[in-house]
Amino acid sequence: MPASPHPLTTTASGSDVRVRFCPSPTGLPHVGMVRTALYNWAYARHTGGKLVFRIEDTDAARDSEESYRQLVDALTWLRIDWDEGVEKGGPHGPYRQSQRTEIYADVLAKLMDAGLVYESYSTAEEIDARNEANGRAKQLGYDNHDRDLTDEQKAAFRAEGREPAWRLRVPNEDLTYVDLIRGEVTFPAGSFPDFVLVRAGGKALYPFTNPVDDALMGVTHVIRGEDLMPSTARQLVLYDALIKAGVTTFMPRFGHMPLVLGETGNKKLSKRDPKADLFLQREKGFIHEGLLNYLALLGWSIGPDRDVFSLEEFTAAFDIKDVNPNPARFDQKKAEAINADHIRMLDGKDFAERMMPYLAAAGVFGDGEPTHEQIVLAFRAAPLVQERVQLLGEIPGMLGFLFVDEVEFTEEGLKSLPENATEVLVASVGALEDVPEAEFTPDAVQDALKAALVEGLELKPRVAYGPLRVAVTGRRVSPPLFESMELLGKAETLRRLDALVQHLSD
Repeated sequence: MPASPHPLTTTASGSDVRVRFCPSPTGLPHVGMVRTALYNWAYARHTGGKLVFRIEDTDAARDSEESYRQLVDALTWLRIDWDEGVEKGGPHGPYRQSQRTEIYADVLAKLMDAGLVYESYSTAEEIDARNEANGRAKQLGYDNHDRDLTDEQKAAFRAEGREPAWRLRVPNEDLTYVDLIRGEVTFPAGSFPDFVLVRAGGKALYPFTNPVDDALMGVTHVIRGEDLMPSTARQLVLYDALIKAGVTTFMPRFGHMPLVLGETGNKKLSKRDPKADLFLQREKGFIHEGLLNYLALLGWSIGPDRDVFSLEEFTAAFDIKDVNPNPARFDQKKAEAINADHIRMLDGKDFAERMMPYLAAAGVFGDGEPTHEQIVLAFRAAPLVQERVQLLGEIPGMLGFLFVDEVEFTEEGLKSLPENATEVLVASVGALEDVPEAEFTPDAVQDALKAALVEGLELKPRVAYGPLRVAVTGRRVSPPLFESMELLGKAETLRRLDALVQHLSD
């Protein structure tokens, strides 16, 4: 291979673009993985190309069906749809590596026929011993010793009961490619030795199966994390061999996204960090539009001084070449602020429907399904909090007071009460009793309380209405007070005001 990009590197740029998302089903989905899926999805949608979703599940000790289902659940929740792959099918299946064993054997046979791979019988101990004897550093690993074994030597190894691994012949030349994000990259000749594609016993390894799947599935652009960049040199060599063996006709383009760092320090965001847990973020109350908007910003920008955009705007503007190669830092507060903006953008009915599972999960409706009356009340209350929450998970704490028989006064709420709280509450009861039931609206309630407290007792609104808020909701901070009273109704509002008077007298 010449020290320049491969002459058969793909030129796909429009509807012929094919990208892939190919995670291993181990553990919970995390935000770094989702950012990879998002960028691939956005590039496919931007170009009019295709996204392939396949699963690399050949590690039986770590892979699990539960993790696989969680991956599908994650993409489905996030509305990251794919054009071909697991759960959907397509012309290049199967889309799980565990079901492609015969395909890998067939490709290996083609490489063998072309003389591009060879049998290797050296054990790790033998490699170490040779390196020590030759004054070669142990960490350099395999020394290409088996490249030119004679038929007699191979037969002797087989007679000992050894089975061969299969190694790719690596040319002793510089390897160059143009990274979609980082520009021209060259790996010097001798950066790595001939490497194993298939272990003794026939198990195909990731450095073989991953590029083979890409080649057979026609992937034109490999978009993945920066941490995988060192393996690109091996993929370039293997792709060149696959082309020579007639397995594929072109070399894909590679693009390596920046690392996502934790909130402090310069370490990659750990999979074990709670902020990296996609489902924990969903449980906290992220909506998919808000989370995807924020993840899009971890390496890319739609423009100066603009952080909030729709998914449609994102896919229209996104080009992988515009991704910044510098590390991005995960900022939970900024993520939640962006999520809040997207919550504000939701249609009122849509917002109400999305908050219902959070109310139910928090037990606001009791143990069973919500009643018709509870659903109606929740939908009526939704506008009171849509402008006030950053996460859907905050809503049960803000609206729970509407669905209880007895308000639980928080310690913070009680501490906020002024010395004249009882006087304020008693005056409020008297004022509200004069408001007809049929006219118990926010405006009428506010007028009555203003006359009694602000004008009658000469109190500032903050002092006047604070005790009422605690009486009605149990909290110092709550949805709009007068609208909350309307939802509760006159009788219940008066009962709650009396209840706090009684609590204070006790």
